[in-house]
Amino acid sequence: MSDAAQPTAAEVRAAAEAIKTALDRHLAAVERRSGEDDPAVLEAFNQLAAAAEAYDELLYDRYDEVTPFEIPGAEELPPYAGPEEPSAISVLIRRDYAVVEPQRLLAQADRVEAAEYEAAGGLAEDAAGTVPGALGILFGEFEPDEIASRHKEFGLEEGDSTLWVTASDETPEAGEWLEAPFEHIDPQGVVCRFDVSAVFDDEDESDESDESDEEDDLEFVEDDETEDARR
Repeated sequence: MSDAAQPTAAEVRAAAEAIKTALDRHLAAVERRSGEDDPAVLEAFNQLAAAAEAYDELLYDRYDEVTPFEIPGAEELPPYAGPEEPSAISVLIRRDYAVVEPQRLLAQADRVEAAEYEAAGGLAEDAAGTVPGALGILFGEFEPDEIASRHKEFGLEEGDSTLWVTASDETPEAGEWLEAPFEHIDPQGVVCRFDVSAVFDDEDESDESDESDEEDDLEFVEDDETEDARR
């Protein structure tokens, strides 16, 4: 990069100050949060991520130096550019599970099927005899949130999950998107998102281990350890 294109020392310092402000706002939001998915905490998180990214870029461009900061998912979505006062929203949810106890899954589906046919005065069919059939019965009987909270009872193990809220000016016509419900999503129309993944837990555990002997929560690591961390 040429000297003319480099950021000034004052710009780097201002970016550092912006991180400090964002840290204070994030901590205040966490201290006041009303629940696990408090939107104020998410907004403060995104602001902190943006501030850290801006500082990291300026620091590298000016001094050829990097930071140890890495925030999962900070660059996955572009800034929101949807309507300021949306008249409709769409909620997109993906939850992954591993079938770790097929027999438990089959037994639960068999109970549901038997109870339904007993209530109807008929004989139970064998739809619960296969894993796909059992899944169809259970997801037809229980709400997705209930399955998420009781997944172990159904022989399932949680994987990654994500929830996206998108905004638009118009409510789609009935049946308009049913053939391809997850296509044509504009990333700039995503108001907020909530991700759950074991990778975040692994990173937290790694961070705690690395910081066990440190006195400062934001202490920089030595140059020879950070050379390959970013570029």
